[in-house]
Amino acid sequence: MVKHIFLSVRLIIVFVIIVNLVSCGAAIGRVVISKPDEYSHLYEANEKIILKAIAGVFKEKNIGANVTIDQKNHRVDSDYVFSGDWRTKASARVQRLNWKECEVILAVTTEKKTETGWEIRRLLQKEQYDSFFSVIDLRIYEEMSKIE
Repeated sequence: MVKHIFLSVRLIIVFVIIVNLVSCGAAIGRVVISKPDEYSHLYEANEKIILKAIAGVFKEKNIGANVTIDQKNHRVDSDYVFSGDWRTKASARVQRLNWKECEVILAVTTEKKTETGWEIRRLLQKEQYDSFFSVIDLRIYEEMSKIE
């Protein structure tokens, strides 16, 4: 029953992401930026669970290759995934704010190959990051429900 609920929520989130991407299709990838956008979100879980959840989402969504967790520095990083003239990687930092909350700072770097080299482009908007954070939230609950 719980797995069906998680699957249904994931499908809804994926649908929302697709609708958002299609609705702003004309502007996708045209804006050149100097550094990747970073967005943050607060979660009520410990760093270890959050890091596992983020790594799982990176792998599941193919946001990057060779996803690694750096427990010491509270980071999850991926290598670039290439698709034609585009490449994408992701990184997330987790910072404990207090006994209850942790802040996750997420950056998805998308670059397009041009005649002068690789240019960082804005592919995701805030709405897509919010959807991404919702998927991470679900994965945190899945990680917390696992019996070790």
